[in-house]
Amino acid sequence: QVQLVESGGGLVQPGGSLRLSCAASGSIPSINTMGWFRQAPGKERDVVATSRSGGMTNFADSVKGRFTISRDNAKNTVYLQMNSLKPEDTAVYYCNVRWVTGAGVRNYWGQGTQVTVSS
Repeated sequence: QVQLVESGGGLVQPGGSLRLSCAASGSIPSINTMGWFRQAPGKERDVVATSRSGGMTNFADSVKGRFTISRDNAKNTVYLQMNSLKPEDTAVYYCNVRWVTGAGVRNYWGQGTQVTVSS
């Protein structure tokens, strides 16, 4: 059983910063991708940033230069540092871990943490 526990969301003013954390537990292979997605009201869940265990990272165009993603492989923890936050960053942020098996892709989600950017 894989579990993801997120923390760090909250209310912040435009231009401010927040750091999200996600700790994964359970049987997780060393080769995996961890990342963050977000879903605003009335919109689909979209990728924000991903980090492969080998080091490659990817970011949505809307957050490039403002957000960074990092991970601690020994702790199966992934972080999202969000700087220069904008009101349009307001959403529920979800942590994700996934890996490929012979039977397909295994995909797990956290419960989500609310990020609200407002003055």
